[in-house]
Amino acid sequence: MAPLRLDRLTLTCFRSYQDLTARFTAPVVVLVGQNGAGKTNLLEAISLLTPGRGLRGARLAELARREPDGSVAPTWAVAGRVTGPEGPLELGTGVEEAGATRRAFLLDGAAPRSQAEIAARVAAVWLTPQMDRLFLDGAAGRRRFLDRLVWAIEPAHAREVAAYETALAERNRLLAGRADPAWLDGLEDAMARHGIAVAAARRELVARLNRALAARVVGAFPAARAEVVCDWVAALEAGPALAAEDALRLRLREGRTTDAASGSARIGPHRADLALIHAPKNLPAALCSTGEQKVLLVSVVLGHAALIAEARGFAPILLLDEVAAHLDAPRREALFAALAGLPAQAFLTGTDARVFAPLAGGSEAFRVEGGMLDPIGLGSAHPVPSRV
Repeated sequence: MAPLRLDRLTLTCFRSYQDLTARFTAPVVVLVGQNGAGKTNLLEAISLLTPGRGLRGARLAELARREPDGSVAPTWAVAGRVTGPEGPLELGTGVEEAGATRRAFLLDGAAPRSQAEIAARVAAVWLTPQMDRLFLDGAAGRRRFLDRLVWAIEPAHAREVAAYETALAERNRLLAGRADPAWLDGLEDAMARHGIAVAAARRELVARLNRALAARVVGAFPAARAEVVCDWVAALEAGPALAAEDALRLRLREGRTTDAASGSARIGPHRADLALIHAPKNLPAALCSTGEQKVLLVSVVLGHAALIAEARGFAPILLLDEVAAHLDAPRREALFAALAGLPAQAFLTGTDARVFAPLAGGSEAFRVEGGMLDPIGLGSAHPVPSRV
């Protein structure tokens, strides 16, 4: 299995970086620095070489560099040289003028016909500290997380979700006024078709993910099991998709009065939730300890990376921000061993290089400070002669 490898990353007026070019050669890259040094900004930049809003989900206006005097750079750019199964390719993204509402992409120096061209050749998955609360906060964040897992493997899923949400929003608008029944019929038909497609894709992804998770139980990592909590996934398990579409269409029509009063549809795939279970304890993630939740999420990310490799023929780039936090020493070592055995390039961040000492020999490490990267030896606080 051929991994993707980011060989070079160039940032211009991006976040805390004025101008940076960094080169990477190892399968595991460790980025060490104080809080606020810009480690997560580097991972975010890498994530933006793929379609979507990146690991922070930030708006374009938030990505430009802010100077000490308060001024904001009018443009920003991220570029990378990635080597994959088809050889090297040059990727670039950014905004070309202030106030831009969409970022531009370049693939080998030319604008791609669509972002699907990029998605077919580059993939990244990530784990961030913000995701530590995934199973403590509301269902909306878990749905977004689930949908990201789906469309990393099935890019068409993003179109189905967007079409469903557009029809839902228009139906809500019509129900707030004098709704034309014929228009509502059309919108509810669209919601049924796209909604059941969304539910089917989520169901398939979770089934495949569970098989991958069951096959990857190692050492200190417990078996995890994912479940989609959704009436329409259950309907698909009970019968054909056309029957589920008919049932959703009928329920929406019958619920118009109630939905008009509440302001939104009370049933549909937009109400779905994702459950993650600690299998040996049969315990929902929300009831697990912080360390156990982190381990379960790491398991999901690694299992998902294996699914992408199976579906795409190449392993994705792994972006693991502060991944060692809340992990005890045995689990950290189990994680590092799992990363060393994966056919994927991984970028890890942390505040203490000594934590990553078990990775010495198969990795390279950099201290992030003042908008620069200085190579260091793992376990050492002092930089060694620069190769950047």
